[in-house]
Amino acid sequence: MARRRPNFNQAVKALVKHVAATMAEFSHIRPGRILVVAGEARRSSRGTVKPLTFEGARSRDKAGRVKPTIRLRGRRMLYCVTLRPLFFRASTPQARIATLLHELFHISPRFDGTLSGARRHARLGGGFAHRLRPLVRRYLKRCPPELWAPFAHDGEVSILQWLERPGANYASESNSRKVYTEEQLFWGRVRMITRRARPARGPKGKIRLH
Repeated sequence: MARRRPNFNQAVKALVKHVAATMAEFSHIRPGRILVVAGEARRSSRGTVKPLTFEGARSRDKAGRVKPTIRLRGRRMLYCVTLRPLFFRASTPQARIATLLHELFHISPRFDGTLSGARRHARLGGGFAHRLRPLVRRYLKRCPPELWAPFAHDGEVSILQWLERPGANYASESNSRKVYTEEQLFWGRVRMITRRARPARGPKGKIRLH
């Protein structure tokens, strides 16, 4: 009998829930309002986070552009985290967890569907990594083995992917789809290649933050 592929969306949600519960810097995060998908390559990026509202948690901006609405099980998603091929194919457990913390760090403390203006790479430059790295190291030391294990998996996993991907925004008079649900997603398989398992005495070595 073939072994069932691990559900990587469940693994990510469990980890994010633990991060929010144990790290004051991420206590505003609500895992149930974040959609996680596997996506296409984008240069050297391992992951990206997309805000799903405009400033002020509005669906429409002053120019008349509208954000697509994403609803899963009737609940509106406020952010979409896309994990890219380098996350799965050329990474370590430490780097994968660091990537997720990196994307969560961009999220506004208001958790209103926007990103934090104070935590932009363009604003902080090298200071972004300087602020994030201690948080990553602290979390890696406290991450429970059962939450760590899925990120050390070597083999295929199941993860949500777009069947029809929404754009960043569209003109109000556009005929583009305005609401995306489970019907525009599918469960795909992704091959994880893990270079190194967790050391016996905790994570060591250089941590990539993106």
